[in-house]
Amino acid sequence: MSDGVASTGTRAPQDGGTDELAQEFVRFAVDCGVLRFGEFKTKAGRISPYFFNAGLFDDGAKLARLAQFYARRLLASGIEFDMIFGPAYKGIPLGVALAVELAHMGHNRPFAYNRKEAKDHGEGGSLVGAPLKGRVLIVDDVMSAGTAARESINIIEAAGATPYAMVIALDRQEKATQDGADVAHSAVQYVQRQLGLKVCSIAKLSDLMQYLGQHESQGMAAVHQRVQAYRQRYGVEEG
Repeated sequence: MSDGVASTGTRAPQDGGTDELAQEFVRFAVDCGVLRFGEFKTKAGRISPYFFNAGLFDDGAKLARLAQFYARRLLASGIEFDMIFGPAYKGIPLGVALAVELAHMGHNRPFAYNRKEAKDHGEGGSLVGAPLKGRVLIVDDVMSAGTAARESINIIEAAGATPYAMVIALDRQEKATQDGADVAHSAVQYVQRQLGLKVCSIAKLSDLMQYLGQHESQGMAAVHQRVQAYRQRYGVEEG
């Protein structure tokens, strides 16, 4: 982002060290009950030992702090963009909160979102907010298969703008599925390599693993083992 304001985020380490911003976010998500442990069935039909539900950032204070994490990660990433797009439905409050936080930090950007059903009265149409133009940043919580990204890309391109980047809260770093079968890449890797978007995440599964390893003495040892086994079975190679 090029407003002449210095980055205030923490860049992810390149040497396997600790990403302090990611660790802070994982602690926040656990404390809020957004990141839970147990047995949860994913869209791919897998039984996951953890579940991330951004819908549980359900009050003003939580949403405001979540927006701070998004903004700090974006500023740290160096990704430049012209406007923000929040895909219906979860992306709408996430995009609004991010736009407000970035404005507070001196990076005011236009914002738009889509309706699931086109409006046939009043102003009509399926898009609300600023006109889509320039390099568009898509905001979402977790990518499972890249479906939402493809839908957003179609909407943005149809408006004559450029789908440029995505920011998400958590990268699960696990194999995507195609026609019911596992594939070698993750949804994030698919969006980067096949759809050509830049992607940054506040935290990744590897950050969650690090958090659990550091909290084994606080009752997290069994959870750490289950998450590690899940990652060994479904995880993807980085790079």
